[in-house]
Amino acid sequence: MRGEGPGSAVLNYSRLAWLCLAWLLAACTISTLQAQSVASTVVTLDRAEAVQAGWDSSMPPATGWVPIKLMDYWNTRWPHHDGVVWYRVHWNQASTDAPIGLLLDYVCMADAVYVNGSVVYRDPQLVEPLSRSWVAPQFFLIDKPLLHIGDNTLLVRVSGLAAYQPGLGKVQIGSNSAVQALYRSGMRWRYDVRLFNFAISAVLGVLFGMLWLLRRRDTVYGWYALSTLFGAGYAWNYVTASTWPFASTDAWQAFVVALLVTSTCSFTVFLLRFCERRWPRTEAAMGLASLAAFAFALLDPHRMGPWRNVWVLPTILFYYATIATFLWHAARSRRIEVRVLGISMLLPILLSFHDLALYLELIHGNNYIGALTSPLTLVGMAFAVAWRFSAAMRRAEGFNVELRHKVDIATTQLGDTLAREHALALDNTRIGERLNLVRDLHDGFGGSLLGAIAALENPQRPPEPAHVVSTLKELRDDLRLVIDTTTHEQDSDLAGLLAPLRHRWSQRLDVAGIDSRWRLDGLDGLHLGPARSLDLLRLLQEALTNVLKHSHASRVDVAVGRADTQLSIEVRDDGDGFEPGVAHDGRPSGAGLASLRARATRLGSVLVLDALPGRGVTLRLDVLLQASSR
Repeated sequence: MRGEGPGSAVLNYSRLAWLCLAWLLAACTISTLQAQSVASTVVTLDRAEAVQAGWDSSMPPATGWVPIKLMDYWNTRWPHHDGVVWYRVHWNQASTDAPIGLLLDYVCMADAVYVNGSVVYRDPQLVEPLSRSWVAPQFFLIDKPLLHIGDNTLLVRVSGLAAYQPGLGKVQIGSNSAVQALYRSGMRWRYDVRLFNFAISAVLGVLFGMLWLLRRRDTVYGWYALSTLFGAGYAWNYVTASTWPFASTDAWQAFVVALLVTSTCSFTVFLLRFCERRWPRTEAAMGLASLAAFAFALLDPHRMGPWRNVWVLPTILFYYATIATFLWHAARSRRIEVRVLGISMLLPILLSFHDLALYLELIHGNNYIGALTSPLTLVGMAFAVAWRFSAAMRRAEGFNVELRHKVDIATTQLGDTLAREHALALDNTRIGERLNLVRDLHDGFGGSLLGAIAALENPQRPPEPAHVVSTLKELRDDLRLVIDTTTHEQDSDLAGLLAPLRHRWSQRLDVAGIDSRWRLDGLDGLHLGPARSLDLLRLLQEALTNVLKHSHASRVDVAVGRADTQLSIEVRDDGDGFEPGVAHDGRPSGAGLASLRARATRLGSVLVLDALPGRGVTLRLDVLLQASSR
């Protein structure tokens, strides 16, 4: 059906992605409204105490506690501390009649949670490679036996590295249902949206990668797939709770930075190809930067990870420059897909300034809102590229229709031309057959008829009646030979055509006292065509005529045989022979031989003459058979 195919599939997927994104945003909004409606029943704790400890600390130190305000990044207070920080939070519990909910909205990196001295939760990896608990809020149901009326103590043991914003966010407690509502809202905004961002990036990358495999000349699909796949790898950083397959947080972060650099460079090349531009030097520089990023990530991760800003900040600035250049181009372009892509980038770019400030710790928080709008850019990109593909398919369909019309016209014209050529070929065949008939009548029957007329008109030698009858019989035989080969060649093979000639000449030679011996081999089913058959019969007839009239031979051997692709003809007599080129009476003897050679040439062969005085004459020729004659 028209319109179906990879392009329409991508457009349909883009629409589906827009619907999923709209549904997810609506769900997040509803969840936020529900959380706000119960927020008044939840207590937010933002005052705490903190103390440093070593990696092997299993109990909080007794001294060294300092008051802090949540949320807290300890690298601002202890910029070189890698290890453990204990956080202590107190709250007053009025009743222990029901369980309560406990929500930690941010913990970086790994943590263990204690309520009134009892373990509530413990991450799998509290030492390197650290678990990554910061990717999602944490909810705990604190049962009644763990609660005390009055003062209660929450201890959070946080394992982290100073280079990666370690710390603890705000703590919220309240009824189970109310805190769970806040938890669900936080999960949707901080985790589910990011997971959706990763999923849509991966799916679009694979989809357009397959599309590029089908249309490798259109590299815009390949660069889009590469950009989104590297982007999906970078987005995985915000949803995975483990550093697998890397053995340290530094190695993981170095790899994530390399993915960011490569994704940005691939995205830039995609925009260049989308705008039908090539910047060889810039593209070469981006390729070298991507290779260098992966090389540093693999060879020196413990330096690249903590110093990732050396790579991240230039990459972000380059990304902004790329977007600004494209938006300037989109504002001047009249192409729909370019404008759609430009519009889809505006909101994500504006919101990205918030995330950049949060990353640089210019503002405090734990919600990177860029994940909310990244799908807008991805879907916009998918729509733009799919629109481009669909337009190309429409042009191809239009071209195919036009091409089919032209092919039909050309086919009709070719059919007319072939019909005319066929008619001309038939006319030429008829004319050729008539010319061959005229030539054969002239060379054979005509010559004999003229000779007979001349003899009858000679007043000095009146012809005898027997001689006249013999001449007329020869003329009749010649005419029959022409008629038989012309009209019955398709009904008789060469053996059948030679049979009457053999019969007539055997009788004539017997009357003249010449013993004739014939050997015909492999001629059954062999058809030479009317013209070639007549030339062969005429050649044999002229050769036998020479034997009868001039050789004074007592024996003549005639051999006609087929061997694979050749037809061999040989006429041998034991007569007087002669010296080639000179007749018996001293006159040139080239007239008869010239006729024989002419017929041999028409048969596609060369006449071979072996003659010596007193040793007889041998005529031989080999005719190459055509495929249709075999």
